[in-house]
Amino acid sequence: MNLAITPESEDAAALAARVRDFVTKVCIPREDAWRATGKAVSDDLRWELIGEARAQGLYGLHLPLEFGGRDIDHRSRAQVFEAAGYSLLGPMALHCAAPDEGNQHLLNLVAEGEHREAYLKPLCEGHRSCFMMTEPGGAGADPGLLKTVAVPDGDDYLISGRKWYITGALGARFAIIMARDGAAEDAPPSMFLTSMDTPGIEIVGEMDVMAHDSAGGHCVVHLNRVRVHRSQILGEPGQALRYAQVRLAPARLTHCMRWLGAAERCHDIARSHAARRRVFGARLGEHQGVGFQLADNEIDLYVSRQAIAHACGLLDAGAKGRHESSMVKVFVSEAASRVVDRSLQILGGLGVTGYTPVEHIYRSIRAFRIYDGPSETHRWAISRRALPAEDSALPALTD
Repeated sequence: MNLAITPESEDAAALAARVRDFVTKVCIPREDAWRATGKAVSDDLRWELIGEARAQGLYGLHLPLEFGGRDIDHRSRAQVFEAAGYSLLGPMALHCAAPDEGNQHLLNLVAEGEHREAYLKPLCEGHRSCFMMTEPGGAGADPGLLKTVAVPDGDDYLISGRKWYITGALGARFAIIMARDGAAEDAPPSMFLTSMDTPGIEIVGEMDVMAHDSAGGHCVVHLNRVRVHRSQILGEPGQALRYAQVRLAPARLTHCMRWLGAAERCHDIARSHAARRRVFGARLGEHQGVGFQLADNEIDLYVSRQAIAHACGLLDAGAKGRHESSMVKVFVSEAASRVVDRSLQILGGLGVTGYTPVEHIYRSIRAFRIYDGPSETHRWAISRRALPAEDSALPALTD
């Protein structure tokens, strides 16, 4: 895992250690005041953290070289993003939080010419974006149910539909909108790039979710005949489903990286408590019931790191990694959730209070088993690949 990072000679482990130190000294001290608001992270706080990260040379490490990043590979990101995730504010400081990190990756691979300057450049500079795919009762786990439609009107399109769970919509500079390219139900969808101040884009409201741990909230958005020029199609027309996979396969892994850092934070708090709390004549962690939970946490964290590293290696080697990212997403989302749950249990009554961040992380991480594809959807896709054809050459059971 100690991989070289260009253009400097600093390796991934050393860079991750710097990020962890930054998160501990800069981000964690700001958490209590943010959590006390009960709201999403303000842009004022986000820009403040970005400024601190820039000052220490840690901002945008994953971003393309042409826009000031260091373009570290996926295996290096695994260590750096985990270190950033040790505080829920860390990924915002490094500008590697969702949905912006996924949009950065997508635009870097697909956007060309003016799209790079108009959209990718400001995104790399620290401005925010949103990704409009999910719809109420429709596109989400199954993007094939997309109902939002882009009707041709001369050289323009008129986009109409309703989106929800649009993370970061409040205050976003621009949106990537997925819509069916034409009124026909079987019309293939395209991705459209447009400013969030385009007439017809209405943020109906911010959704009340289990935990607020992002900037810009999670919003319901109404699209009413939003006029965009055909030049605002991202990449090729009708390729939105393919581009969605280009975005989602690595994005699932970066979610795993960040949440693994948060789970490790909870584990560290729990094991510190277990070392100091004395009950029934011994330290809490010396009781087998608690000690085994700490051991299971260590196992889940270790195996999760190995799974992420393997899948990242495939991406760095040029493989699509869709199947592997699905498996890793299911395993890590559930393993990290187990780590946080055990940590809260070890803390006992303390764990359900706001005296530690474990309670907040417990609520926040629950959604990870749903977004970017719920575990059941991934298991369904994995099982389809695992099930052999009836006439396969695999050994058959005797009657």
